[in-house]
Amino acid sequence: MIYELRDYVAVDGAADKLNRRFAEHTVELFRDNGIAVEAFWHEEGDPARISYLLSFPDAEAQERAWVSFKADPRWLRVRSETEADGPIVADIRSRTLVLAPWWTAGEGPSRHLR
Repeated sequence: MIYELRDYVAVDGAADKLNRRFAEHTVELFRDNGIAVEAFWHEEGDPARISYLLSFPDAEAQERAWVSFKADPRWLRVRSETEADGPIVADIRSRTLVLAPWWTAGEGPSRHLR
């Protein structure tokens, strides 16, 4: 299993629009295209900064899912409609993560902090 951590920063004044796009369209489109959403977060006190975690069985599945999502006509329509007045995303950062070899999945952090 691999994970992808994505950080978005909305264009000034576009935080509500970006959050609505994720909530009303993007999450469902992710799932329809094989992108498993683990969770979404906002930076405390700043809804213009959104982070979310995705999971994939492997790198090949990750690549296939993104190719499918980016070509999905529903996504292309939603993106066009929500950006009709200009871009709503100022910055995107994406990192692919794998478990550290010393971490045993399912164990709480307290075991490793002793």
